[in-house]
Amino acid sequence: MARLVINENKKESTIEPEIYGHFSEHLGRCIYEGIYVGENPDIPNVNGMRSDVVQALKELKVPMLRWPGGCFADEYHWKDGIGPKEKRKKMVNTHWGGVVEDNSFGTHEYMELCRQIGCKTYINGNLGSGTVQEMSEWIEYMTFRGISPMADMRKENGHEEPWKVDFFGVGNENWGCGGNMTPEHYANEYRRYQTYVRNYDAENPVKKVCCGANVSDYFWTERVLKTAFDHGEHCHGFMDYLSLHYYVHPEGWDIKGSATDFDEETWYKTLNKALYMERLIERHGAIMDQYDPDKKIGMCVDEWGSWYTCEPGTNPGFLYQQNTVRDALIAGITLNIFNKHSDRVKIAALAQMVNVLQAVLLTEGNNMIKTPTYHVMHMYRHHQGAELLQSAVTGVDEIGIGEWKVPRITESVSMDKEGVITITMNNLSIEASEDVDISFTNSGYEQIEATIVSHVDMHAKNTFDNPEEVCEKAFMDYTVSEEGIRVKMPKNSVVAFRVKK
Repeated sequence: MARLVINENKKESTIEPEIYGHFSEHLGRCIYEGIYVGENPDIPNVNGMRSDVVQALKELKVPMLRWPGGCFADEYHWKDGIGPKEKRKKMVNTHWGGVVEDNSFGTHEYMELCRQIGCKTYINGNLGSGTVQEMSEWIEYMTFRGISPMADMRKENGHEEPWKVDFFGVGNENWGCGGNMTPEHYANEYRRYQTYVRNYDAENPVKKVCCGANVSDYFWTERVLKTAFDHGEHCHGFMDYLSLHYYVHPEGWDIKGSATDFDEETWYKTLNKALYMERLIERHGAIMDQYDPDKKIGMCVDEWGSWYTCEPGTNPGFLYQQNTVRDALIAGITLNIFNKHSDRVKIAALAQMVNVLQAVLLTEGNNMIKTPTYHVMHMYRHHQGAELLQSAVTGVDEIGIGEWKVPRITESVSMDKEGVITITMNNLSIEASEDVDISFTNSGYEQIEATIVSHVDMHAKNTFDNPEEVCEKAFMDYTVSEEGIRVKMPKNSVVAFRVKK
């Protein structure tokens, strides 16, 4: 029997709400059709934003939204997306599907979306094909309150007051689609560009995100930090975050594998690769510790999730994939890892929000469904802003097939300001349930509620014909005693408990 021991007297780090952030790129049907429908009278909307999608995202407590990319960011020129829509420039989206981008969703629309959701803003600037002046003027356009050409232009376009830009990415994947740069070259460009990302509002400074590594490129991390801090600058205000991108490809980058058709070995292979996130955080974090021992620079995992071969019959450039109970486990595993490493990981963004990759929502015309991943993120929302508690699982063996081994149980635990403890656990087995004894340092935890996302079929998914096949449900298979809580976790399950004295 497994045992989860929780020391509620030992608070380790704050789980920043932005760890539960999201990502929306001009890619496939993520923004157009998924989020933004313009003046389409057939789909209920407010200022062009789908009402059903916005409501679902508000229920998810989305803390932050990254936009406009992704690879699209480094070919995006922001002035093309402002002013009267009929006068906005059209372009071909060369990265994603070769479709025409009409720029009807731009800066004003993004800010309106964030206003409706109630989330923080994270804008990715164009370092790959843009200029320092272009980036500088975008910041001025969005955040300057006084009299200036860009502030005046914003007012002419209908927004008198400046917006708040919480986070700003200085380029994206500049080791690849953002310019194929060497780490030294990018770091020097970062130094130059970030200089002109001005803080026009001293009380609300723009937090700057430096482009970090692709997966295990530890050389990039080391060289970027070494070059960026060559003159010994203090990190505060110069670099607030360093990014990391990692996607789970069951069969590798070229093949990827099906989202819905997989065997037991592929199940364990996929979850094994999801667990690899922890090693990446630890090793990149160790390099960051050399230059930033006080952890003033946060790690920003602003692209993560599963990436499969797109659904048959869809545009391969649109990256549309289904979402099964396997993805629920990927989400649970990854979020537990982020929580456990919240001393260093401060921002993360699931890729992507709607209709792309490991989406939380899928839309089809005026219909919308919540995916298994959505329900897991809804369960985990209580971790946002809470304090990570010291916890450990004992008595758990590894399971799997061949080389693809995983621990049977993963977990994380936090306590919020009201003293409510949130416990999230995953049973990675597709074969058997697992009994888990949960014990606390203190006694008397009586107020309990529990929910579960699970299904006996590892291939189970939600469809427009059956939208609630895999969803969050009340969980009752546990008993409470003076010693703690005894839980019987079904196979293929993510379980959350909320307890308080």
